[in-house]
Amino acid sequence: MTRSPASRIAALRRALTGDSQARLVWLCNFEVERDWAVGHTGIPGQGLAQSSAVVRRLQEQGFLLAEPGDVVITSVPADAGFLDYLARAGLPVAKELVVPDPDGLGPVASILQSPAALASLRALAQAGLHLAPMGVSDGIEALAQATGLPLAGPPAQVCVRVNSKQYSRDLAHRLGLREIPGVNCHTVDELAHAILHGGAGPFPLIVKDAYGVSGRGLLVLRDPASARALQAMVARRAERTGNDTVHLLVERFLDKQADLTYQVTIARNGTVSFDFVKRALIHHGAPQGHLIPAGLTSAQHRDIESAALKLGAALHADGYFGVAGMDALIDAQGRVRPVVEINARLNLSSYQERALQRFLAPDGQAVGRQLAVPAGNAPLSFAHLLDVLGPLGRLPENGAGLFITCFGTANAGGDAPGTRAGRLYTLFFGRDPAALDALQDAVARALSDLRVPQPALH
Repeated sequence: MTRSPASRIAALRRALTGDSQARLVWLCNFEVERDWAVGHTGIPGQGLAQSSAVVRRLQEQGFLLAEPGDVVITSVPADAGFLDYLARAGLPVAKELVVPDPDGLGPVASILQSPAALASLRALAQAGLHLAPMGVSDGIEALAQATGLPLAGPPAQVCVRVNSKQYSRDLAHRLGLREIPGVNCHTVDELAHAILHGGAGPFPLIVKDAYGVSGRGLLVLRDPASARALQAMVARRAERTGNDTVHLLVERFLDKQADLTYQVTIARNGTVSFDFVKRALIHHGAPQGHLIPAGLTSAQHRDIESAALKLGAALHADGYFGVAGMDALIDAQGRVRPVVEINARLNLSSYQERALQRFLAPDGQAVGRQLAVPAGNAPLSFAHLLDVLGPLGRLPENGAGLFITCFGTANAGGDAPGTRAGRLYTLFFGRDPAALDALQDAVARALSDLRVPQPALH
């Protein structure tokens, strides 16, 4: 079934807890895929990075889904002006629980080391709230146990299994969905067969970590020489460690018309809803934003929705519930290949839903984008950002305008003066592509002239 945007947040609460009115503690643990990757052997030298300042600041995205009565955990306090902006936009703001993370351990480890934070969460458990993470890891389960907060999500071991790209390939094959040609590799010898002996097909080939994320853990092999070099590195590591296990997959490099992302919500009782499909904007393998609507033909849309419902039912049969996000592509022949990977967590797209419901016109278009914020000499306030944007900073009206979905990341660059180059997460709304392009260009020009005021000397 397909739900209207108005019902999706309540449906998500019901899917996670069994109660559409459940109050939640939102924990946007964006580093969860780093946690899931532990113990899995990928491409040499391409391990996941530690939690970054940008990742920590992204935690305020929780305010986009949270409602009054909920609590959002952040590592850095959200700008009061930004929270007021969300309220003026018709997105009522939840309470904030700030748990500092000065060592970049990630929110879960920081909370577990904070007696004050644990006491606050135990009080929320007594008040009947549930813990709603972006994704469930062993650390999240430990946090739920330590605080008494019921966990609004499936077991960590289920999430780890589902989030593997090897699982995605296996499931697509099991369901008879149109696959990307390729093979899973579990040993060094299987990798050699795939990339040196034609097992995965002709070059170019893409080698992927089963637990890679956002452009990391991916290597394009364009010729036999690059394949031999990779195989030699993997073989040396296996000899050094005495373990020839790998968690890799090798796929054909397909020409394509578009990248897609789509989402389902799977209830505890097995009900599956198809939430949306968006065209993904990808740069060097990393997501940069989304185009809404996706610009599909009716046949392509039917293929995506059909695959989504089949995948959701199969995921539930394997013990999963909650939000699952799928990446897909349209190949050069216009055919949908509905499973590039499955994400066992909320996605950046998930957090856009209330804003899209609020501002997207029935016949309008939207673009979700990350924008660069130039380095400055002092932290940027939301009030100053709105001053710089001028009329461009007004909330969207009549299906047109700019909406800022995450401001904290604008201050997520270096600590030294002049080194802060942050990001601004945005949604642009317009009636047609030309209007959208003009609005994006105007905002980019305004940001390029941004100068953070120098603090007064005393």
